[in-house]
Amino acid sequence: MFFAPFLFFYAIIFFLLLAFFFVLLEIHVINYAFVTLGLPPELAFMALLVSLIGSYINIPITRVANGQPHHAEVVRSFGIRYRVPTRYATDSTIVAVNVGGAIVPVLISLYLLMQMPSIIVPAVIGITIVTAIVHRFAIPVPGLGIATPMLIPPIVAALCGYFLGSSQHHRDAVAFISGVVGTLIGADLLNLRKLRDLGAPVASIGGAGTFDGIFLTGIVAVLLA
Repeated sequence: MFFAPFLFFYAIIFFLLLAFFFVLLEIHVINYAFVTLGLPPELAFMALLVSLIGSYINIPITRVANGQPHHAEVVRSFGIRYRVPTRYATDSTIVAVNVGGAIVPVLISLYLLMQMPSIIVPAVIGITIVTAIVHRFAIPVPGLGIATPMLIPPIVAALCGYFLGSSQHHRDAVAFISGVVGTLIGADLLNLRKLRDLGAPVASIGGAGTFDGIFLTGIVAVLLA
């Protein structure tokens, strides 16, 4: 399924942010953030690009019965307006996995864990902390799914990386993994049982409502740590 998680206006903003990220890459800010994670600068920018493009791609995995369908075409959450994919509306909710907001960040996290096995225990602790806090602030939004405040995941993840990492290199990796995986679990996976009451045509894991948090968590958490 292909649909934008944001209105066209917000898509333009994100593409402008991507251009801004490219400028930051040239002045070695993002270069620093991802080199400390063990990713080459070119791969870092490619990960950002794939995450943004992949936010439009959702892979259906199952369906759940829902209640009264939500008929609004646009919903607002934490000051951002999201377009509801009404063309997929049926008498059930399609549960899908977002490529840019879930699959790509998780693959990067697995890569980091394989490269640095010594951070597995701190990362698990960080994931647990971020999961608990994000789950506390995640809000079910009718017609959309589960939404989270944009800055809470990266700030909490950065603190986890700072206090749990044994070195600067490990702090950055723990911050990234804790933020990405903790947000996915705390916001999406632990709230799957609530989907049947939202009347959403599609509930995308890592998609609209949490994509902004996960997309920013990886970069911001590393820079803050």
